[in-house]
Amino acid sequence: MRTIIAKRVDDGVADTEEIRELVRAAGYTVVDECTQTRTEDAAYHFGEGKVEELARRVARTDAEAVVFDNRLGPYQIYNIGTKLPEDVEVIDRFTLILDIFGQRAQTRKAQLQVELAELRYELPRVDAKVSLAKREEHPGFMGLGEYDESRERDIKAQISRIKDELESIAKTEEHRREERRQSGFDLVALAGYTNAGKSTLLRRLAADLEVDENEELHPDLETTAESRDRLFTTLGTTTRRADMERDVLLTDTVGFINDLPHWLVESFRSTLDEVYRADLVLLVVDASEPIEQIREKLVTCHDTLYERNEAPIVTVLNKIDAMSDDELAEKREALSALAPNPVAVSGKEGLNVEALTDRIAEELPPLERERLMLPMADETMSLVSWLHDNTRVDEVTYDEDHVLVEFAARPGVIEQSRAKASDLSVPESA
Repeated sequence: MRTIIAKRVDDGVADTEEIRELVRAAGYTVVDECTQTRTEDAAYHFGEGKVEELARRVARTDAEAVVFDNRLGPYQIYNIGTKLPEDVEVIDRFTLILDIFGQRAQTRKAQLQVELAELRYELPRVDAKVSLAKREEHPGFMGLGEYDESRERDIKAQISRIKDELESIAKTEEHRREERRQSGFDLVALAGYTNAGKSTLLRRLAADLEVDENEELHPDLETTAESRDRLFTTLGTTTRRADMERDVLLTDTVGFINDLPHWLVESFRSTLDEVYRADLVLLVVDASEPIEQIREKLVTCHDTLYERNEAPIVTVLNKIDAMSDDELAEKREALSALAPNPVAVSGKEGLNVEALTDRIAEELPPLERERLMLPMADETMSLVSWLHDNTRVDEVTYDEDHVLVEFAARPGVIEQSRAKASDLSVPESA
């Protein structure tokens, strides 16, 4: 779809870089842009003269849509549309984001979250139609379409139904997370803005692990994490086992973008649970961006993450291959209040990744050491095998009647191992 980008700012110069990326992610082609610095016009968002200029640009470029990097009210969309050719679509920022989400939603959970966000976006617009139509003789007032109060009830009922289903999915995922922890895995989530390099870093940190080896225990493990210079490659999460001595599962989560309203963030709570319920969060930042841009993104991420997250958060300054040592030092100093002890890496080039794995091990809850003296019974070797799979076994010593296993594990796994050891049946002597 041939598209013109439009953006209004109260002051300064309009930055259209992100909206260009969003438009590209939606599969549209940018043919022109139109920006304005002024206070918002209640009727047209832009000034009326600028809308007329926009109409001329549409005619000149044969554009099929105009995408505003702003939130537009239903009346503003209608008023702008009256100035444009009838078949030209007027899209605001959040309608575009919902379009992208809808294209990317592949799992049932993602599809439900998109539907929930769309309904939450539609609800106040339905309320506006009902309110206006009640005051006007003509139900199609301002071209907003005929109203139906039952639609408002339907939307609220659908929202309730979707929230119930998402809650059920969330309970299943929480049960799976607990199973992983009981199996000795620590859960580390990668968070941050889109295009910060999270997927590239995940691939750099991940072990070469065949899914089949863990399919029964971890049915949602994926063998690949896409790494593309494109926003919202997927709304799902990708989990891989880390290439480090400790048993760690890394999960790449959906990226943040600028200026997301509360109702949209709330719709994707269950995806963010992968961050909130992790044992450690790696907040990945594109360190090649300007300092002020990084600072703004860190503030937004902190507002979102610290709201419900109790795990330690480690800031990872990624893409250091794209800057000099002096520039990196300057950014470290400038961002020290928001990121007091970051790890600087290049996921692309593999620079300093070992320091990051060391930091992960340092920040995770400490493992406890245990020694189990197991009687030589029919089930003993099965338990030894289980310990190798679920703990870090340091030494196994055999004698005629016993097996001594020395290992380190999470407290919950040690409790499991003790219970399994106490259940071993000692064979009766002949």
